[in-house]
Amino acid sequence: MTDNYNFVPAAPHTGTTPARDFILKATDIKKSFGGVHALKGASMTMRRGEITALIGDNGAGKSTMVRCLSGIHRPDSGTIWLDGDDVTFETPNAARERGIETVHQNLALVEDLSVWQNFFLGREKTHGLGPFRTLDRKLMKSTAGDLLKNLAVNVPPVTSKVRRLSGGQRQAVAIARAAGWGSKIVIMDEPTAALGVQETARVEGVINTLRDSGVAVLLISHNFDQVMRLSDHVWVMRAGTAVAERRTLETDGDELVSLITGAKAA
Repeated sequence: MTDNYNFVPAAPHTGTTPARDFILKATDIKKSFGGVHALKGASMTMRRGEITALIGDNGAGKSTMVRCLSGIHRPDSGTIWLDGDDVTFETPNAARERGIETVHQNLALVEDLSVWQNFFLGREKTHGLGPFRTLDRKLMKSTAGDLLKNLAVNVPPVTSKVRRLSGGQRQAVAIARAAGWGSKIVIMDEPTAALGVQETARVEGVINTLRDSGVAVLLISHNFDQVMRLSDHVWVMRAGTAVAERRTLETDGDELVSLITGAKAA
């Protein structure tokens, strides 16, 4: 594998990551679209090697926050710190270059390409010299296979066309691709919303493996059972701000609902 791929398993997850060990801090993020104030000074943090859930009702600002973190939108004001550095992302590519990958609901996979071709779309590897360089298909196939194997994903050979994969397998490919580019953070927007029970369990296993390998995961989900199963830390958004945070082991679904609706103060 090349130096771009650092998917080396970390120590087993214990749920005791030090509070000081933040991989990301977003402070007082504001974003408006005309007269609509989507974010009104929202702040949140993420810890290394943990799954952080971001929850809230429709219109709470979750999507806008994610788009600011992933380089789709630039905040009007506020600060984003990534791994100790003050960062500004002009584009999604800039966010990816700094180690933030996003798995969108539509997955952004090309159905008529194979699994390995999707892994390297826009990032093709070549060998040879000067004008005689050619695609290094062998390297790309083996690298894609290794990444899927590391995530313990039961998918068909990397030569399979994406259109032949099930929903769960497609999710796994998208997640493994995001993890494979040396990511510090993988953002997942409703990763199992359209999946059945078995495929959901498979994808959740992939997410846990990703977390246990030292990658920080930001999970956006309306499924409170899933949030309680997977996450270590929960941020609650309402009306453009982050109104509460909880360690998952110290809360339950009823409290989270109350925080979302405002029935309970933070």
